[in-house]
Amino acid sequence: MNPNQKLSWSALEYEEKERSSDWFWALGIIVVTSSIAAIIFGNYFFATLLILSGVLLGFFAVKKPDMVFYELSEKGLQIRDRIYPYENIKSFWVQVGASPEANIKPLFFIHTERIFMPIISIPIHEDMAEEIHSIMLDQNIPEVEMREHPSEKIMEVLGF
Repeated sequence: MNPNQKLSWSALEYEEKERSSDWFWALGIIVVTSSIAAIIFGNYFFATLLILSGVLLGFFAVKKPDMVFYELSEKGLQIRDRIYPYENIKSFWVQVGASPEANIKPLFFIHTERIFMPIISIPIHEDMAEEIHSIMLDQNIPEVEMREHPSEKIMEVLGF
């Protein structure tokens, strides 16, 4: 990689979903009935946890996604203010071939040394895929096929 060469882009933190009032009614009914059942069984801590979780879930459902800044430079991959040096990236994968019917989005995956959630998926523009691929190979980072975690697909189906 040329020392002056940088590749930067911005993308939404997550894909924003429109939720109908029915979605919020369903959330409320599930939280209230579950909490009542927990109280009937004498588990007040669980009831409190369910109510708190429902309120937080509702809050995050209406929150608008932030715009996130990404940059590949000679230092490494920068996500917002955090830099992942190339030596801390174990492998990468660039997913392209976006097709709406297969619901495949262009994504850039990196496998880091983090213990919690080591695989990070980053939305990209399809026309950047080749440049990202060559930058990562120039840094001697192995290319290993990665996919979105199945839990992300489940959450998407449930409307999150």
